[in-house]
Amino acid sequence: MHMKNILPILTLTTLAAAASAQAAAPAGLNYNRVGLGYNTDTKGYSLSATAVLGSSNIWVGASSTIGGNGTKNGTDSIAIGYLFANVYAGIDATVSVASNEAYGLGLRKALGNNFEAAASFGRNSADNNVWGAELAYNVSKQIQLAVGYSDAQGSASTSDISVRYNF
Repeated sequence: MHMKNILPILTLTTLAAAASAQAAAPAGLNYNRVGLGYNTDTKGYSLSATAVLGSSNIWVGASSTIGGNGTKNGTDSIAIGYLFANVYAGIDATVSVASNEAYGLGLRKALGNNFEAAASFGRNSADNNVWGAELAYNVSKQIQLAVGYSDAQGSASTSDISVRYNF
């Protein structure tokens, strides 16, 4: 089965599982969300979804790219990870493994006044290190706007603008 067939199935399964367990998700930052991003450097879009499974700290996610300069449609990824809530001073940490032998570590913290910050490190399928940082603003309980920066070893750095729906 090709990744193109797996991504929509995983996304729908993720959303269904999250919707049924929404009330049991860990308190604090929301990890049940779908998003649309725009890469200001490649002029391409991305779709993403993450959800915490039931009352556990296990989460699943999926993402795909759409268009852009020098990129292919459908750079797809599925991931599974674990959320360590409030590990230090209100900072959440996540670890994940993803398709194509990629893995990552993420840190997120609510800053107050509806702002939050995130930082990440990962290793992609080409064995390149990828660093990222993001500042997000929660317009409402459901809508979030974010600006991010990413620097991948062997590639040009990129910046992204995202809108997310928390469920």
